[in-house]
Amino acid sequence: MGIVKTAKLVYEYARRDEDNHVIETVRAVDRVDLDIQEGEFVAILGRNGSGKSTMAKQLNALLCPTEGTVWIGGMDTTEEKYLWDVRQTAGMVFQNPDNQIIATVVEEDVGFGPENMGIPPKEIWERVDESLQAVGMTAYRKMSPNHLSGGQKQRVAIAGVMAMKPRCIILDEPTAMLDPNGRKEVIRTIRELNREEGITVLLITHYMEETVDADRIVVMDQGHVEMTGTPREIFSQVERLKALKLDVPQVTELAYECKREGLNIPDGILTVQELVDALCQ
Repeated sequence: MGIVKTAKLVYEYARRDEDNHVIETVRAVDRVDLDIQEGEFVAILGRNGSGKSTMAKQLNALLCPTEGTVWIGGMDTTEEKYLWDVRQTAGMVFQNPDNQIIATVVEEDVGFGPENMGIPPKEIWERVDESLQAVGMTAYRKMSPNHLSGGQKQRVAIAGVMAMKPRCIILDEPTAMLDPNGRKEVIRTIRELNREEGITVLLITHYMEETVDADRIVVMDQGHVEMTGTPREIFSQVERLKALKLDVPQVTELAYECKREGLNIPDGILTVQELVDALCQ
């Protein structure tokens, strides 16, 4: 069993009337099977309403299954005795860093999680030092988060989760509110955490370029898993992705259009250099 595993996972939202009677249910996640191994970098793609954010909340026990089972580090998320262990194993980074940053000084915010876990002060500061260094924010440790850019705030939010030493970090569209430079900063940080720290990363995004370095991509639509495979396998299927109302990386789109015009270019081009090499051949 991987560090994150779901079996026939179902989650339904209920709409109620004024008397609190259920008048309608909407199935946001529909019988999803997922198995993520320790140290993997997995990206989840899907258009709005596909169920990907609801899936993320299941993996941190913010929501519990209507049917099926979610295991995090082998722990069933529906068992209350495991709740804090689950959330310590799988840390969550949300779309808006302002929803996660609560202190007035960066280093104090990063240390807030370990302090609530009852970690001794000496170890808390060691974790703060390590986490800030890992996300490249050591120089900003004495600053107020209010003086940081969006990308810097998101890196502080990631550091705050890292300080609790999770084995897995779930990021729910962490770059959606950032400018292009901020997006690059955050994605670079995520890649380094995965490669250098060995942290399992589950990235939920609608920016296709952010997924090309993932080990695996999962594509969701209407609560189902529609596709799964390596980035090259997924982005080789441009027509199918378009049918699911999804884009592909810009360079992949360019290569696809060149091939349609008769150029001999392989499917699944992911980088500018790959396209240049294919054209030069």
